[in-house]
Order: sequence, then C-alpha cells, then structure tokens
Amino acid sequence: MLAATPSRSTDPMAATAALSFHPAAFSVSAHPREAAAATTKQPLRHCSPLRSVVPRRTCLLRARSSNGRPQISASFGNSNEVLDGMPTGDGPPAPGQGGSTVSITVVGASGDLAKKKIFPALFALFYEDCLPEHFTVFGYARSKMSDEELRNMISTTLTCRIDKRENCGDKMEQFLKRCFYQSGQYNSEEGFAELDRKLKEKEAGRLPNRLFYLSIPPNIFVDVVRSASRTASSSSGWTRFIVEKPFGRDSESSGELTRSLKKYLVEEQIFRIDHYLGKELVENLSVLRFSNLVFEPLWSRNYIRNVQFIFSEDFGTEGRGGYFDNYGIIRDIMQNHLVQILALFAMETPVSLDAEDIRNEKVKVLRSMRQLKLEDVVVGQYKGHSKGGRSYPGYADDPTVPKGSVTPTFAAAALFIDNARWDGVPFLMKAGKALHTRRAEIRVQFRRVPGNLYRRNIGTDLDKATNELVLRVQPDEAIYLKINNKVPGLGMRLDRSNLNLLYSERYRREIPDAYERLLLDAMEGERRLFIRSDELDAAWAIFTPVLRELEDRKVAPELYPYGSRGPVGAHYLAANYNVRWGDITSDDAAF
Repeated sequence: MLAATPSRSTDPMAATAALSFHPAAFSVSAHPREAAAATTKQPLRHCSPLRSVVPRRTCLLRARSSNGRPQISASFGNSNEVLDGMPTGDGPPAPGQGGSTVSITVVGASGDLAKKKIFPALFALFYEDCLPEHFTVFGYARSKMSDEELRNMISTTLTCRIDKRENCGDKMEQFLKRCFYQSGQYNSEEGFAELDRKLKEKEAGRLPNRLFYLSIPPNIFVDVVRSASRTASSSSGWTRFIVEKPFGRDSESSGELTRSLKKYLVEEQIFRIDHYLGKELVENLSVLRFSNLVFEPLWSRNYIRNVQFIFSEDFGTEGRGGYFDNYGIIRDIMQNHLVQILALFAMETPVSLDAEDIRNEKVKVLRSMRQLKLEDVVVGQYKGHSKGGRSYPGYADDPTVPKGSVTPTFAAAALFIDNARWDGVPFLMKAGKALHTRRAEIRVQFRRVPGNLYRRNIGTDLDKATNELVLRVQPDEAIYLKINNKVPGLGMRLDRSNLNLLYSERYRREIPDAYERLLLDAMEGERRLFIRSDELDAAWAIFTPVLRELEDRKVAPELYPYGSRGPVGAHYLAANYNVRWGDITSDDAAF
C-alpha cells in the first residue's frame, strides 16, 4: 500500500512529482538493537507489505505517514516500545528475562468458530513465521478438557494449505506443543485467576502481552471481560480483547454493551472484529481507488449512477435457526459487513493510512447517511423447494425456529449519503440465505456517455450502454471492468467485454484467510480494520428505526423458493431508482 505525498509548490515539475506515489512513504525495519545484525530481510508471503522478516524475529512493522510522522510502532521482540498508548516495560529486560512474549487466549475454545477459524488462522500465522518467537495459545471454555484433548480437537482442523512444504508435520507438532487449556466458567474470577497462574508459568519472566479472543455469545461478553480484566490482565505489557459481532441488536443495546465494556477496558483495548474487513478485495478497495489516477476523478455522483453491495449464500440456517431468529439478515449482514464496506468505498481521502485517520473518514460517511425507511426495504424468507429430486426445507421448517416467525432471511435496501460527493446516488444492498449462488461483490454502475455516437449500435438497453466496475470479494476473487468494444469484422457491431484481473491467475499463492490478517493486526496494535465505538453508533443509527418498525408492525416477509434469486420485490425496489441488479445479467453468468 502506498501513500500520496502532497505538495503546495507552484512549480509544474514539483506538482507532477507530487502526484506520484512514493514507496519511501513507508519503511520496514528491524528494531534498532538488532538492525546491525539483520543482514537480510525477506517479505512475508502472507504478512502485510508493511511487514518484514529479520532473522530470528518476526513481522516487524514500521510505518510512516506521508508527513513523516510515525503511524504505528509495534514489534514482538526485545524492545521497550509503546503500545496502546502505554509503555510495555520500564526499560530494557532484566538479564535472563529474554524479551517479550504474547499469550493468546481463545475464550469459547470448544465452539465452531474457534475450531474452524481461529485456531487454523493462528497455525497459518505460525507456519508462515508471522508469530513472535515466544508465544503461547490457551483455550478457555466451560467444557472439561485436558491439554492433550484440546490438541487432538484442533489438530483435525489444521492444514498446511499454503504451499504444502515438506516440514508441515513438524510445524504442526511445534504449534500444538504451544497450545494449552484451562476450564472455567465465563463469569468466574477464580477460573481466570487460574488461567493467569498458568500464563505466568509459560511467560517465564518475559514481558507479558496478552490477547483475548471472545469467541462466545454476546450476552456473556461483559462477564468474561470483567473476570479476565480483573484477574488475568498483563501487569506490565498490553492486554487486548477481540470482540465478535453481533455488537447489540439496536442502538440502545449496542450503546449499553459499549458502556459496560468500558467499565473495565479503555477503547484502545477493544478490537471489534468484522472479518469481512480483512478480506483481500476489501483491503484492495482503497488501493484501487487512491493509488490509481484513473478511478478517483470518477468516484462521485458526476459519473456513478448507482453502487450495489451484494451478498448471497446458497445454504439456509441449517440447524442454527434459533440463533439466527434473534437477529435476522439485516443485523447479521447489512448493519455490519455491508455498511462497513460501503463506508470504505464512499469515504473521502484520509489524511494518511493511520487507523484513526481512516476511521474518522468512515464515521463521516456513516453520519451523512439517511435513516433507512420502510418503503426503501424489501424483506423475504425462504420456503421449502424441490429441485433435481431433492427436497430443501424452508426456514420455518427448521425445528429451532419459533413457529410463525417473520424474521427475514433476505433483505434488499436503498440507502443514500447526503453529502456533496454522493448526493442522489442510490447505494443498493442485497443480502440473503438459501439463494441460487454464493457470492459477495461490489458493483459500480457508471452513467451513460452523453451524446453517445454509437447509441444506435447499442440500442435502448441502458445497462449495455454503460460501464460497470465489479469487485468480487468471494468466491474466486476478481476485479473486472465492463467496457463497450467493437466486434472484429467489416460491420459495426458492439459487444460488452471484460477487462479483468483474476486473482487465481495473476497471483498463484493462496490468499490468506481474513482471520489471519485481523489476528496479526490485533497483536501488532493496528486498528485500521477494526470498528471504533462511534462507527458502531453511526451504523446502528441508520438501521435501528426500520428494524423497530419491521418488528412492531410484524411485517410479513415475501416468501421465495430455496435456491432461487430471492423475492420479486427486490427487483421492483431497484426499478424505483431506474436500476437493474447487476448479478442477474447474462454476461455475468459465464464469468
């Protein structure tokens, strides 16, 4: 990622230079004590471009903003750095202490998220030498389990999927030896006090830094934070808590959760994770816009007709209906994943790549958005359907779903940003379960060419006459731009073609999982991809009124068959703004 260096010089040559992007805006270096010993640096395959490897050290980060001031200063080695605004030690480590260590505690270690995502992500970071030399992983849950039983449980989900090197088995064995378990109640200070005792044994006198990942239901967040902060916080290093969504059900409950957490933590210790912000294409969104001159001048109401954020899953709740019924698709997907991507897409150019500068701009976008109205929302719920000799159950057929539930499994919405850049541009969102395909993408549909000389060759189809930029987040990550092109031959016939970047063809290495990036960022104190409390408040302010209206009026969702494209009402909603959903055109089916 590159940073622009502004200049106020009136000299034309200087002005031209000011438009270039300077790699020197970032520097990656070893800690000064080891700089002399560091003879070689190799970029990490899966670490950020801002990170580098120094022999026997890992993932050191040194970033400067374009004005030369430090943005981040985080490392895992023998240092006396400042993290979370507080010194991590009182000077150089005492003889025999051996520097610092990081202890990662996964609270809710026996749950699906921990087994399928968090432990595999930690192993992938270890496999790629992105973790510090001294680290320990602890699982904490109510289940009775030994260290060996935990290792057996998580070993079934670990894979050396990155490039299957020969030392895979050895790496896995080394990682599992650093995994331990502590059983205890989530509201038990005694349980976390015992965890603290075991952590101190593993830390062995080193400077202790501790990360807690709360892979648990939100109704016990506060209990865990209260117990852990009182009895298992680091006495001299940093202590951080990663909190999973959902962050409340509306503005009121979200605010109450934030206030409760802040009784025991400061904002800098709370890392609200939205794993979609760690996905490669979402990370690339800012790079695409701010480091390519061709896009930024077009990024406004003057050239963009509408923007679409589309999320679809080809499976239903599948036994998780009881949990899902408490939230619904708007809270589960729109209010967090999609609105966060929208804020990144629509924000003004930040002062720097510093986390606070970026999050400040996102908040401005969210605060500029209109509250969502019921007439701009369509909700649906999937029903049972038979296809190819197989029967697919409806949402209401799930035994864990309350009888007569009107919780939407599909929603489409039209949102608007009332600022100078985006005034009048519809931002359309669509999210649903049990649809015809699995997809997450951003579609930017541009305006028609004024006085188009080739309008007779194109016809009256507005969508075929306009350009469209598509960022496919998943699956098969890709960026492609739809353009009008002449078909070779003696006649004048136009065709729609794609200028495309397929990640699988351009970049042969596997893209890291979002949890890998976000876990590493949390350990390094990088907050750019985590959600600040005022961001959360602004996002809930958009959706809370319509959520309450839907529930108070018990609005019945439109039924749609399992495996279909969703309710017909979504197409009428788009048509109200002279828009056609971009994922239903024939030229996308084959791409």
